[in-house]
Amino acid sequence: MRSISTVTAALLACLTVGTVVAGCADGTTTEKKLSAKQMLDNANKAMKALKSVTIDTNTVVTDGDDSSAHVTTNLKDRCASKTTWTTGARLEQIRIGGTDYLHGNRAYLERWSGQDTPAPKDQKHWVKAPVSEAEEGSGIPKCTWDFASFGAATKGTPAKINGIPAIALVVTYEADKGGSYTFHIATGGKPYILKVVYKGADYHNTTSFSAFDKPMDVRPPAKTDILDASSTSH
Repeated sequence: MRSISTVTAALLACLTVGTVVAGCADGTTTEKKLSAKQMLDNANKAMKALKSVTIDTNTVVTDGDDSSAHVTTNLKDRCASKTTWTTGARLEQIRIGGTDYLHGNRAYLERWSGQDTPAPKDQKHWVKAPVSEAEEGSGIPKCTWDFASFGAATKGTPAKINGIPAIALVVTYEADKGGSYTFHIATGGKPYILKVVYKGADYHNTTSFSAFDKPMDVRPPAKTDILDASSTSH
């Protein structure tokens, strides 16, 4: 079990006191004229150009805890997320620049604190902490997303994702034996990635993208609801 982090300690203290395409961007080339690799490259390029997007993920683990996450992000340094696990653990996060605001429930704290004693009851406070304190594997999402082509892509069948015409691209990766990715790319308008389905030996994951370039409303919690981690970690 990992040792208790500064952020988790602060959260505990807080409770105690009260994360390709069909066609070119101009629409002059159809998906039939492009290779699967070109389509995937074009889709990743379109996604990288976004100013905002909403990302929903659902992960089913073969031997572990399933989870889901909802993230609204500018793909840089401003995002809001809510992650839940089948154990009942829940973490809400707001990231603005170099600052995280975190609100974990009791089940989350007991999962990640590394302590055997039960965490105090839930309450409303958010912990303010530097992004640099976020631990890998703690369930705290990043605002960024790596839209990069990889592996060998082949064209699949046309489909509709939430009513939007799309084409499937199946991608296999030599380093991931037995695993495969299916990218669903919009074929009308800009070639956005609408959904990615991963199937592997250890887990299955579905990631959906929506609200492309829609206005975001990500702001800090009310000042009266914030507890600064630096004041509780000493």
